[in-house]
Amino acid sequence: MAEIQTTLSAAEKAAAEAYSRPAYRYFVLGLLTVVYVSNFVDRQVINVLAEYIIADLQLSDGQFGMLSGLAFAFIYTTLGIPIARWADLGNRRNIIAIAVAVWSAMTVLCGAAQNFAQLFMARFGVGVGEAGGSPPSHSIVSDIFPVEQRATALSIYSLGVYGGILVGTVGGAYLVSVFDWRTAFVVVGLPGLLLAIMVRLFIKEPPRGMAEARKDVAPPGFSQVMGLLWRRKSFRHLSFACALHAFVTYGMGNFMPLFLGRVHGMPTIDIGWYYGMVAGIGGLAGTYFGGWISDRMVKKTGDQTWYIWIAFMSTLIAIPFALNSLLLMPTGYIAVYSYLLPVFFGGWYLAPCIASTHFLVGVRMRAMGSAVLFFVLNLIGLGLGPMLTGFVSDALTPAFGTNALRYAMALTVLVNLWCALHYYLSSRTIKQDIENAPA
Repeated sequence: MAEIQTTLSAAEKAAAEAYSRPAYRYFVLGLLTVVYVSNFVDRQVINVLAEYIIADLQLSDGQFGMLSGLAFAFIYTTLGIPIARWADLGNRRNIIAIAVAVWSAMTVLCGAAQNFAQLFMARFGVGVGEAGGSPPSHSIVSDIFPVEQRATALSIYSLGVYGGILVGTVGGAYLVSVFDWRTAFVVVGLPGLLLAIMVRLFIKEPPRGMAEARKDVAPPGFSQVMGLLWRRKSFRHLSFACALHAFVTYGMGNFMPLFLGRVHGMPTIDIGWYYGMVAGIGGLAGTYFGGWISDRMVKKTGDQTWYIWIAFMSTLIAIPFALNSLLLMPTGYIAVYSYLLPVFFGGWYLAPCIASTHFLVGVRMRAMGSAVLFFVLNLIGLGLGPMLTGFVSDALTPAFGTNALRYAMALTVLVNLWCALHYYLSSRTIKQDIENAPA
């Protein structure tokens, strides 16, 4: 790939100077993390509103699974790759600002839906906006933090997943108990419009490859990027492992509020507080720990395979704790407390897997690398996880009644065994593939 610049423009020099100050780097990371929190609040608030939406719009569990998963994931994954391609070619800051404004406005419109089709289309619109959030953000984070801090920085950014679950679940439960589910969508959507303005005004676009002092290069063709990723055997297994990991995370997590209410009879406000706090705090701790421990182990041993081993271990450790929460706990309160451990272990995987993907590609491929990873992850994980869990629950209902959802979620947890196999297969070639990455 040909070099396209040897000197920085005035704007790039100003940005490089700003990012040389740790305070500004962490400010940008913090703002991007808050944006990601908004992303997941708007994406996940529907889960704690499930009981009310299902009753009001007369939906089945399978239809709700489509609303919380497929409606969002289909367009999210479809647009994610072309938007990431745009991010690798253009200004990532501006793309993020536009994306935040779109997903926030569409979340507000969810509150106006009068039937399944209208809510499906509004959720579809949320996915349109959120497709432009993470890949350009991942690319910026990798450019502004040194290699030895990359997984940790990405783990901080990824705290937005569980921060969003915490805020969306607790806030959504409070709003629906005081107002209604429509008002909840409006209230959680509006702050994103302010965030879009803040991103545009306060984040500077960093030079490509700045943290590694790598020279910028001519953007490779779309087919070159896709071909490089496909030839990396480790990436093929890694992306599918992440997808199966997300299949379990979303298949279990999206139905957990409904499970606690339907099976254990917990009041909605208690579900919001107890589940929101447990899932949020456990996930936040697990996501940060996964990035921190993987960076630490790689620095200590010099073996980048640890990025995969951390994800592999978390997948297997989580299984018995998750089944315990679903099958053995006698009350909803004990069940939700015991959920702290599986959600902690389940959060380890995300940052090391994103970091591994960025190590496999060139500086003008990072947004695309993230987008392809998230395409597979969200299409299978978010798109199919909740939907299939819901349909299995519907199928088991005649035989098991209210316990059908319990057993459907337990079957979903066992997919982690399949997931662990692909992490193991990725670990066999990841080191060699990183060594062969483009300069």
